[in-house]
Amino acid sequence: MPKPTVVSSKEVARTRLFRIEEMQLRFSNGEERTYERLAGFNSGHAAVMVLPLLDDRHFVMIEEYAGGTEDYQLSLPKGLVEPGEDLFEGANRELMEEAGYGARKLELLTEMTLSPNYMTHRMSVVIARDLYEKRLEGDEPEQLGVHIFSFDELPELVKRANFTEARAMAALYMARDLLHARA
Repeated sequence: MPKPTVVSSKEVARTRLFRIEEMQLRFSNGEERTYERLAGFNSGHAAVMVLPLLDDRHFVMIEEYAGGTEDYQLSLPKGLVEPGEDLFEGANRELMEEAGYGARKLELLTEMTLSPNYMTHRMSVVIARDLYEKRLEGDEPEQLGVHIFSFDELPELVKRANFTEARAMAALYMARDLLHARA
């Protein structure tokens, strides 16, 4: 199917972190609709989530305060790739800042969106292997909790009230299946 024509697009709100756009779209059948979306600032910064593997069965997660859910949540280390870094350098830096590990081997697992109907954001998921202890100071307001889990625990882990991030869940299941296929 042909993509709709963007008749007009305008920014309707802006904060320090977010920009909301209103888009008037015309579909191939002539119907027109107004869509709103959370858009980036076109800063060129990529977003990255890191899945740190201690071995083929165990992975590292962080626990940090999540303002959206107003509680502490388990997740994977993540953040923005800084200017001058490539994806893997940014992934390794975020891993060191948030989990206290560095990785000698990094591999792209996939790229994900969170809510493609309403957000322009994309996130690359990187698998980190051959870990070593190394902590860098990051921009977190407090030290994050670091936890180790096994892929055998995944069915119980996703039922926990403090693990609700769909991107991290999907990444863990994808990595588990990839590791199983390679075994």
